[in-house]
Amino acid sequence: MADISDAKSDYHLVGYDRWRKYVERSRTVDAPPFEEGWALFQDVVKARGPAAPPTPAWVPDAETVESSNLGRWIAELGLDDYRALHAWSVSRRDEFWSAAIDRLGIVFHRAPDAVIGDPGDPLYPSWLAGARLNIVASCFSRSPERTAILAGREDSADLERISYGELEHRAHSVAAALKRQGLEPGDAIALYMPMTVDCVAAYLGIVKAGCRVVSIADSFAAAELARRLRIGSAKTLITVDRYSRAGKEIRLYDKVREAGAPRAIVINDAGESAGPRLRDGDLAWNDFVASGDEFESAVSDPYDVTNVLFSSGTTGDPKAIPWTHLTPIKCAMDGRFHHDIREGDVVAWPTNIGWMMGPWLIYASLLNGAAMALYEGAAAGVGFRRFVRDAGVTMLGTVPSLVRAWQASGDYSFDCWPGVRVFSSTGEPSNPHDYLWLMSRAGYRAPVIEYCGGTEIGGGYITGTVVQPASPATFTTPALGLDFHILDASGEPVGEGEAGEVFLAPPSIGLSETLLNRDHDQIYHAGCPTGPEGRPLRRHGDELVRLPGGYFKSRGRADDTMNLGGIKVSALELERVVDTHPAVYESAAVAVQPGGEGADALVVYVVPSTDADPARLRSELGRMIADRLNPLFKLHDLVLTDWLPRTASNKLLRRELRDRYLASD
Repeated sequence: MADISDAKSDYHLVGYDRWRKYVERSRTVDAPPFEEGWALFQDVVKARGPAAPPTPAWVPDAETVESSNLGRWIAELGLDDYRALHAWSVSRRDEFWSAAIDRLGIVFHRAPDAVIGDPGDPLYPSWLAGARLNIVASCFSRSPERTAILAGREDSADLERISYGELEHRAHSVAAALKRQGLEPGDAIALYMPMTVDCVAAYLGIVKAGCRVVSIADSFAAAELARRLRIGSAKTLITVDRYSRAGKEIRLYDKVREAGAPRAIVINDAGESAGPRLRDGDLAWNDFVASGDEFESAVSDPYDVTNVLFSSGTTGDPKAIPWTHLTPIKCAMDGRFHHDIREGDVVAWPTNIGWMMGPWLIYASLLNGAAMALYEGAAAGVGFRRFVRDAGVTMLGTVPSLVRAWQASGDYSFDCWPGVRVFSSTGEPSNPHDYLWLMSRAGYRAPVIEYCGGTEIGGGYITGTVVQPASPATFTTPALGLDFHILDASGEPVGEGEAGEVFLAPPSIGLSETLLNRDHDQIYHAGCPTGPEGRPLRRHGDELVRLPGGYFKSRGRADDTMNLGGIKVSALELERVVDTHPAVYESAAVAVQPGGEGADALVVYVVPSTDADPARLRSELGRMIADRLNPLFKLHDLVLTDWLPRTASNKLLRRELRDRYLASD
């Protein structure tokens, strides 16, 4: 595939000096307003012309390349550049994954007989055949004195430090407590709580015990909680009584009771005297973990399920995606080589245990000897800015909507995060303006690694690196160990400047091979075209644009583009306008065909931030869309809703919203 070879490519020389001089000036004098930098960046883009590759806002110097995890590996292998490394990773996948496993220090109870047990079957290759392990052992192979977690909360400026040794002790206590409660390897225990130290300890303890975590986002209402508990066959649930976010008290245990959940273990930070009155059979967390019982980790097959995560769904049961002891290897590999997570780094990613980035954060941090930074509260507030600075965060992950909130708040000054070495972004397509602004918050010293994948991948299929130039809102490469093809509606590869649907070229560690409640083959393989060499491909559903110079740009899901008034427009463009209205918390734009045929009509779903009059809001949003985008874009309908369905990797399910609307219509 076309790719950017390395940082020495000459495309960045054309006009780049103007931008580089601006960056240098911005670091040595009072920082000019961001809009001055944005205007200059746009001038450079315009001067380069439409045929040029995307304009880089960050180009790695030799020291950055040589000191990076990727740069050191490329040098040790005697390869010329990143392109050669990726080519090797997909042409010799057994060698690549064997080397990655060695570098990550994966601990085996019994070493595998082969990395790929059946190399002739790319869809079901039998990874690490014959091996026995528990992936939690690999999380604690570093010094027990090293910091594992830095925790903060929005109502305090204090930082709590948890060492690897303390975290392992807490995970051990959870595993022993599960055994004491009669739970056995293979049993399912749900986590329904914010991402805290106790959450991480519980997650690792469950896996250590040979059980499986059922991950449920704490934003789900009681009915959705009950549905996921049923699908995941959870025998026990660990939750919190209540917690605060943006000054609002969120009472999770009330929803647990409403859902009729099985036996619950309830964490109460307020102290037992202020705790809830528990149902018969429920147990307070402090009583649950009180004993000092000995426990020896369960030893498992690599394919034993460790975690069940869900796609979102409101019109039917959500898709239940199992992770195994293999999946964390993909998480950690991506973290090490694409996000350049090193020993001693501090990694922050505002997320939840119910979405894939929660478990991803645990494994990408601990398997690489880094600390994770966990913030209890609203990441959009000024307290999070302080937390990132005080915790010494070196890799900060985010989503586009959060970046927009930071920017809109006006509380984030130029270079307010001098310790951040790498940003990353996932969940939704981003835009150059917002992400150039994000880079300015670290003085343009840190690139944004655009990172896109899914729960059923265990990480990303397309990404960036720190050894390649970074242009805001673009990708530079398929992930190591993976490849993909961008095909048009006829199944033919798209050319430069064209968009198409993404199909993955397996095999890879991390790719799902089963689903708990769906036909895996039907969803991912049935009806898929074959690759250039006749090998089977795997459906993913994203749409990418192939750009000059080996870059790529996301257009979201393949069904996110609509035709309004004879003009193609992405849902994201519409949502960016709608989200600026003060009464809108978040939105989703979908195109429908009333009656099942005819021209696309625009329907906007809105989660309101305040009480809103639907008729007035519809009128105001219609006028904003017409004024800011195109008068031919007419708002057909506005639907107010309490929440928007998302995939387990936090992508909006616009197709589901469209189906819901047509069914109600």
